[in-house]
Parts: sequence; C-alpha cells; structure tokens
Amino acid sequence: MKNKNTNTPYSVVSMFSGCGGMDLGFHKAKYNILWANDLNPDACLTYQENIGNIFEGNIYEQEIPSVDDLDVLLAGFPCQPFSNAGNRRGINEDRGQLYKVTLDYIKKLRPKIVMMENVRGILSIKTEEGYLLPEICQHLKSLGYTVHFKLVNSSDYGVPQNRLRVIIIGIRNNIGLGKFRFPEVITGLDLSIENNVINVNEDTPNQDQLLRLNPQAITLGSYVPEGGSWKDIPYELLPDRLKRIRDDMARYRWPKFYRRFHRNEIAGTVTAAFKPENAGVWHPIEDRVFSAREIARIQSFPDDFVFHGRSIKAIYEMIGNAVPPKLAQTFAETFKNVLSGVDCASEVEPRLFSEIRFGKTPVKVSDAEVIFDHVETEEYEQIEFIV
Repeated sequence: MKNKNTNTPYSVVSMFSGCGGMDLGFHKAKYNILWANDLNPDACLTYQENIGNIFEGNIYEQEIPSVDDLDVLLAGFPCQPFSNAGNRRGINEDRGQLYKVTLDYIKKLRPKIVMMENVRGILSIKTEEGYLLPEICQHLKSLGYTVHFKLVNSSDYGVPQNRLRVIIIGIRNNIGLGKFRFPEVITGLDLSIENNVINVNEDTPNQDQLLRLNPQAITLGSYVPEGGSWKDIPYELLPDRLKRIRDDMARYRWPKFYRRFHRNEIAGTVTAAFKPENAGVWHPIEDRVFSAREIARIQSFPDDFVFHGRSIKAIYEMIGNAVPPKLAQTFAETFKNVLSGVDCASEVEPRLFSEIRFGKTPVKVSDAEVIFDHVETEEYEQIEFIV
C-alpha cells in the first residue's frame, strides 16, 4: 500500500456514535469523519454542536454509506445488554444483536481498521454456538482481518477514571498495513480527582447541572466521609434491603455501596445510570454528587465540549455512555502508524495459547497468539489476544 500524505486526513465511519466521545478523539487526531449515526436525539444534538454532521435514527433504517477506500470504522455498539449494571440479557435483546449490523457494515465497506468498544461483561456473554466475543473475532477473521482484543483500563491512557472496557481491533490483511499492537501504558500522570475534577469554575458549561437525588439517598450519602463507603453509615439507618446485605457480606461479594472516592484517588467508572448506591458519584469534599461537567472531566471531555439535552438526566446518561476521548485519541494516533505501513513496537514477545477462558469455560481458538505482562487469564489484566 502506498503511504498517504501526512497532510491528508484519514477517513472514518462511525456507528453508534452517541454524543461523540470516540469520534472526538479521532477528530482531535485530525481524522476526517465522513459519516456518523446515533438514535438518541440529545446525543445527536450534542454531537452536531461540537463535532459536525450526524445522521439521527435507527441504524436498521439507515442505508450503509457509500465510502471508497475507508480507513477506519468505529463501532461502540450498545453495551447495556452485556453490562453487569444492566439487564444482562445479552443477545436475547434487540440491542444485543447490533454487533451483527456492525459486521454487515464491515463486509460492505471493507475498512482497513475496525475498532469496537464494549463493557467487560461481553467476555461472559453466551450465544447458541458458545461465547459472543470469540464469535465476533472469528467473523472478522473470515472477512480477512487479524483480530486483537484486550481488556483495557482507561486510566492507562490518560483518562482520570478506572474504567475497564474490552477493545476489539481488526486489521485488514494483505494490503500493506503495519502490524498493530495495543498502545503502551502512559505513566507519570496525576489522574487524581483533586487534579482533574475539583475547583471547576462556576461559569464552565454544564457545571450548574446536578442530578437530583431522593431524600433517602441524600441522607445516607451525608454519613459517608471522604474515601469511605456505606460501611460508614450507621446500621440502624440502612433500609432493610441493605441491612440484609450487610449481615451477609460474603454472600454478596463484599459490595461497596455509596462509595465516596478520596480526592487523591482516581475516580471510579462513570455510568449512564449514575446511581448513588452503585457508583462513586459523590463529590469528595462537598455534600453533593458530581456535576455534569465534573463527570465530563472524569470522562476526559474538554471544558469547551458543551452537552445539550432535554433533561439533566439525559446529559448524565450520554456522558456515561461515551467512550473517553483521550482513550480514543491514543488509538487514533497508533492507527496512523499502521495505516502508513509502520509496525507498532512491542517490548513483549508473543506466546501461543490453544485456548482462551471465557467465564469459567475454556474456549479453543485456532492460531491464537497472546501477549501479556503477567498471567491472570480469568481477569484478562494486561493481556492482548490476537486471533
């Protein structure tokens, strides 16, 4: 493949774009987003105001765009069916079938690189044939792609948030692309809440937007000190359901409800539901939850990216559903090397494995190559799989 002029932006088609977190990362890396789509009107308005044109509507009703010589296809297909915080219905829900639409787009557009993002729960989602993730990998392989996947923590790429997500990368074979390896971890950054979130100016867009909580949540949260959790709430104040859990913590895997992170900690995962019980939504030193702007900072959105929605809840949801822009930009910069025919460096030698563990079941994957820093296959920490 002939190397491209560095002044010519690479092209992108974006599916399930949301408010534009993934796309913003590629936009900042100077890619040309030719087509984007999402169903959510609030997310589309936000995208339109901050990034550019987007087609609003059900992806099933959209005609696959006609794009020649496409460089990158982005697809963060909806994660709720696979999320531990969701209903876990997997492929038994309409949204759980949207990965098939992604494969249809790939089959027609033949992008040089595919990037998919989803929640950790996708590792254990079953299909009629086995497990969903190896099924997606094998489909991509049959379409002529070398497939890489890895469970990554967004904080490894400059995002001030411990957010675990599965990233699937497909590199098209036999067209002169460079070899891909997952970007090296970025070190030496202060990702603490204090350094990235606290002391936002009052006139910063979306800073005045706070999700309203029910009185019980406010009362319980007020007993949690900085760095604490529900264990600091007096037992007699807990609702009966939480008392039952407190009485048998081991059975419920030692949950940490009503988490209030210390200002010196990295924030926990921002979720679309933003439930005070199940996520660390409390401001470390003020008696309130994080504002919409503060969670946007935790997601690595810049302050000039303004969110629009019919309600504050809608804005919180779109921020929680987004891919952190800094994470996306790191991959966008790595893809430039691959697209120009340059191999990505790797300090770790690959080792061959005959099977990969999904849930509690070993799944045989032919020609599987695994790059790892240490072996914790059940947790997938620091492991990159190549199919």
